[in-house]
Amino acid sequence: MIDRLQSLEDRYNQINDFLCDPAIASDPAKLRQYGKEQSDLEEIVNAYREYKEVHAGLVDAKAMQDEKLDDEMRDLVKMEISELSEREQELKDRLTILLLPKDPLDDKNVIVELRGAVGGDEAALFATDLYKMYVAFAERQGWKTEVIDVSYTELGGYREMVFSISGKGAYSKFKFESGAHRVQRVPATDSGGRIHTSTATVAVLPEAEEVEVEIHDKDLRIDTFCSSGPGGQSVNTTQSAVRITHVPTGVVVSCQDEKSQIKNKDKAMKVLRARIFEMELQRQHAENAANRKSQVGTGDRSERIRTYNFPQSRVTDHRIGLTLHKLDYVLAGDLDEIINNLITFERTEALKAQTDEE
Repeated sequence: MIDRLQSLEDRYNQINDFLCDPAIASDPAKLRQYGKEQSDLEEIVNAYREYKEVHAGLVDAKAMQDEKLDDEMRDLVKMEISELSEREQELKDRLTILLLPKDPLDDKNVIVELRGAVGGDEAALFATDLYKMYVAFAERQGWKTEVIDVSYTELGGYREMVFSISGKGAYSKFKFESGAHRVQRVPATDSGGRIHTSTATVAVLPEAEEVEVEIHDKDLRIDTFCSSGPGGQSVNTTQSAVRITHVPTGVVVSCQDEKSQIKNKDKAMKVLRARIFEMELQRQHAENAANRKSQVGTGDRSERIRTYNFPQSRVTDHRIGLTLHKLDYVLAGDLDEIINNLITFERTEALKAQTDEE
């Protein structure tokens, strides 16, 4: 492992030299290439450098044990050895996980599809809450969000909301959100004050490039219509909304958020590519059962992954058994603790799977 880590640090140092080269600095393509590689290596190189410092300190501290020391100094050395040994092991464990193969999709932008499921208007209102939560979380990460398509219920909740999130590592964190989200609360629509249980579904799709998904014009049926807003009222009288049907797969995508038909078509094609790309990924995953076992859940919309209990201000992620009593913070976009625990769980499971294979 140490040899591999040293080679990664050597490569990191080499890239730093490249980035100082005027010839590379004036080449935007190479600058992006080396900049991304440097960024990808930064976390593991920093951890390895700390490990080397801790290990060197531990060697020195152990060497001091052979010297003639008074009782007070001997106790201090023992304490230092204990602390450094603990930190060294922590860094070893972290480096082992960081060396695991990275999900090639992690750096991709994502398209998120939210739908009210069981619970009618209350489910649609909850889908609206989830959308606000995700937008707030994306903003905390410095990512950009953009609405692609939305349809409303009579009460203004989201029957369906499709939006994109653009930013480095968006998929690495949002991929854990696919599935059924359950809410337990007194709906605004219930005058009796009874607690209801409703669900909304979330699908997170990695955004696909044109080169990754080949779509032929002859396989598309494109329809235009007038966009509509809450309650079904017309937003404009021009046929700017676009519906695209991919005939071979039966996938249908619509977009009406823009006033321009061309812009709506571009957005719809982005979603279409993502859905077809996701279908291919699901097919590959189904063929590779071992890979599925190392993932947190299946990403199936029918799989209940999380419960939001309003009376107890409780959020529970059922995949890892994590419960937090800070619902308000979570709905305000503070998802870091949940997602970080899911990342740790996934990496631990991947490490177990790799160990079993060996």
